[in-house]
Amino acid sequence: MDLFSYFVLVLKVLWLFGLAKASLNLWRTSRARSTSPKGSPVNLPPCVRERFTSRSISVKSIINFLAQNGYYVQSGATPPVRTTCLNAATQTQNVSAVEGTAAVAAPYMKILYGSTKGTCKQLATQLSELVSEGLLNLSPSVASVTTCGSAKCCRGADAPTAASAVAIPSDMASYEPEQLLSEPADTLVVFVISTYEGGTPPQGAKFFCSWLEDAASDFRLGSAALSHLRFAVWGCGNRLYEEHFNVVARRMDRQLRELGAKRFRPLGLGDEDADLDLRQQFVPWAKVLVERELQRWQQQQQQQPTGPAVKVSANGPAVTTAAPGTGAGATEATPTTEVDAVNPDMEDEEYEEEEEEEEEEGAGSEMDMEDIGGAGPRRGKARTGAGAGAASAASSGPESGPPEMLNPLIRTSLTKQGYKLIGSHSGVKMCRWTKSMLRGRGGCYKHAFYGIESHRCMEATPSLACANKCVFCWRHHSNPVGKTWKWRMDPPDTIVETALDLHTRMVREYSGAPGVKPEAVAEGLQVRHCALSLVGEPIMYPEINALVNQLHSRGISTFLVTNAQFPDRIEQLNPVTQLYVSVDAATPESLKAVDRPLFSDYWDRFTACLSALGSKRQRTVYRLTLVKGWNMAEVQAYASLVDLGRPDFIEIKGVTYCGSGAASSLTMANVPYHADVVEFGQAICAARGGEYALACEHAHSCCILLARVDKFFVDGQWHTWIDYDKFQRLVREGNDFGAEDYMLPTPSWAVFGSEQAGFDPEQMRVRKVRRHPGKSDSAVASVAGEAVDEDS
Repeated sequence: MDLFSYFVLVLKVLWLFGLAKASLNLWRTSRARSTSPKGSPVNLPPCVRERFTSRSISVKSIINFLAQNGYYVQSGATPPVRTTCLNAATQTQNVSAVEGTAAVAAPYMKILYGSTKGTCKQLATQLSELVSEGLLNLSPSVASVTTCGSAKCCRGADAPTAASAVAIPSDMASYEPEQLLSEPADTLVVFVISTYEGGTPPQGAKFFCSWLEDAASDFRLGSAALSHLRFAVWGCGNRLYEEHFNVVARRMDRQLRELGAKRFRPLGLGDEDADLDLRQQFVPWAKVLVERELQRWQQQQQQQPTGPAVKVSANGPAVTTAAPGTGAGATEATPTTEVDAVNPDMEDEEYEEEEEEEEEEGAGSEMDMEDIGGAGPRRGKARTGAGAGAASAASSGPESGPPEMLNPLIRTSLTKQGYKLIGSHSGVKMCRWTKSMLRGRGGCYKHAFYGIESHRCMEATPSLACANKCVFCWRHHSNPVGKTWKWRMDPPDTIVETALDLHTRMVREYSGAPGVKPEAVAEGLQVRHCALSLVGEPIMYPEINALVNQLHSRGISTFLVTNAQFPDRIEQLNPVTQLYVSVDAATPESLKAVDRPLFSDYWDRFTACLSALGSKRQRTVYRLTLVKGWNMAEVQAYASLVDLGRPDFIEIKGVTYCGSGAASSLTMANVPYHADVVEFGQAICAARGGEYALACEHAHSCCILLARVDKFFVDGQWHTWIDYDKFQRLVREGNDFGAEDYMLPTPSWAVFGSEQAGFDPEQMRVRKVRRHPGKSDSAVASVAGEAVDEDS
């Protein structure tokens, strides 16, 4: 070892020793502070801090000071974090006597929320605002009282008032659960929490819920651990998930009661897909809670003695309590009024009713989310709590009959995303490939595989509702969900006419965009194809056959996609140009994880749909969406599912990443490359023993097409394209016909392995040149002969 290396080694050792010493000193300091009988005066009011100039104030000196000023003091282990201010000029007066009786202390309430998408946080904030508003209306003098409790102390410009700080919402992720054990007596704690996939709590609330579950089963804590608290729970959930509906809120309500906490309000069960949005359901429940709490507090203020007690608590603010034998104790002994704290006996009765209701759920009940308000009465049971309020509010409106599928919140969300809504349950949107082909810049994969003219294709749906909540949903679950059709229904001719009008209007509007070809616009105004796959489950629409007939009567082909949960509807379906079934997974476990279906018998419905597909004579397709790390390791299982439906084609496409969101955990790492998709398709072909082969590809869409060799490989050439005119003639004739009767040869540029990789050579390919920092120009150079669109 040379001299320099030795010197470096010595420096490293000295640095490590210094770091260890600093850490030890820091640990000793923090330990000394936590065990010392003296506390820091940092958070004490100025009027108290002025009395004690030393760096630390003993508990005894603070207690003596408060006792000398007319307070009944209870013993405590450590000084409070905040102490009621005592103005120097009025030391011998209690706070309620400052400036007569105007200065009063606000009630103490905690609002804790656990949220996945931010909805519960918004509701908790709404509750906080209701408390502040109600407090100011009830006792305007509270506005002049700072959170220190005095009308004259701590009156800085930025000092928060009691009304604004009485119930500030806190995330459960930042709240220490054990603090519940030491909250001031009679504190009202309101929990607003959602139930996520599989009946689990939000990520930020998992630790809190785990602690509560452990505490409820810990015999060392006992059944009175939280007997000093009052509580109320509001849950946000989705009744269509049946046994998982608001299970987190239900469990929390039960566990709090098991720990001795007194329920102040009945359990509120919010329903995100009800006719009323969650805020409309929550506000009536919250208003009753605030009214009862504030009137209860007002009664206590009226009966409060002149010598209040200050309990020096180890955690949380000092609490003003009554002297022995007076005050709060006397209030509890008085008869309970209608707006006072809920009678315990009545609470028990309500709780028993809810428990019985929980047992009934999932036991053959036909009640669905789509019912009016999403919370109608069950057979033989009277609803309690917020559910009843939502139901009555919805049923008491001026209109009768089924509700509309789209509430104002959903309408606003879908409209912002560019959807043109039709009536109460349908929609149309202009596809980006329609825009692309209007500019002569290429068509979608359906153009390569089946000969669709993308600029003449309308993407629409007669049902925005779906029975799944797929992890790769590119609408971010902004559409409704449902299991049966129980909404108001629009006639099929109105849907088709309005959809065509809106679509052609969008084509005209886009005609002014740079590069749009006038001849393409003229053709685009004459719609020839309709992809019934925009969003939702089109086959749920009860008049789907009449709607398909309306399209065919106008010479428009139909490509209908179903999510494989309604086998009876597939069996009843009239011939369509091409019928798709989404096959997103090959085992019950992976299908539940990927599609997150609402039906409990989802796998039986899924396989029944595949079997029903096999009875169709027209063109049928399995559509596979590959999600890396989720469903790409089940090649043999996918190959086995082919036996059920024997589809004409198998479309395999890589998932499209649509950005991050609370409803999905997908990232770009879950998006497969085109080579991955091709490899998966080749494995399927091999597993089927040559029954299928790779016929077409559209590399830009990361999509390939497998076709049955025995039906569509004729005379050494693939025939995957469609003779649309002949299909319309066959439909009009009404005779039985099959897929072979309206097929056309596939052009060479669309065949798998071609140089064009599915891009129509008659179109102009445009590659954007993105000059990212750190990349050379050669990395973004265009292909010779192709147009280049600069994107600096």
